[in-house]
Order: sequence, then C-alpha cells, then structure tokens
Amino acid sequence: MAKTLLDLDEDLLAEASAALGTSTTRETVTEALRQAVESSRERRRRALADLQEIADSGGFHFDQLDELSTGEVPAEPSRGEGWGT
Repeated sequence: MAKTLLDLDEDLLAEASAALGTSTTRETVTEALRQAVESSRERRRRALADLQEIADSGGFHFDQLDELSTGEVPAEPSRGEGWGT
C-alpha cells in the first residue's frame, strides 16, 4: 500500500466520514476512492449496455462506413430508423 501525504479540507473530510460511516482518515479516503471507482465502472457498464441495445435494434448502419471514409455524407435516415432512434 502506498503512503501519500495529503492536504485535506478538514470540514469536507469530517462530512465525508459522517456520510460514509468511517472513523479514520484512512478509512474515509479509501472508501471514497472505492465508491468513486465503483460508480465509474457502473456508468461505463450502463453505457456499454445502452450501446449494445442500440446495436441490437439496428441503430448503427455499418454499411455506411465506406461512404463516410470517402467523405460522402449519407442521407439522414427517415424518422424511426437508424442513428440511435
């Protein structure tokens, strides 16, 4: 485990400790970091699931990639099809 010298806002640390139910600075910082990482992982998991849902419903038009790579602008899809709708 790494040792790090930190300058912490004492009021914020006390508030975080109360909110997290921790009793030491080390516990408070460790729990806050753990929760931040878990939150980030969950957001990425939800974003990936959303992208998968869009892909499964035909929301991406991979056949248009060739047109995009040549600089052609594809026609906008009609309402209710493509581009995540």
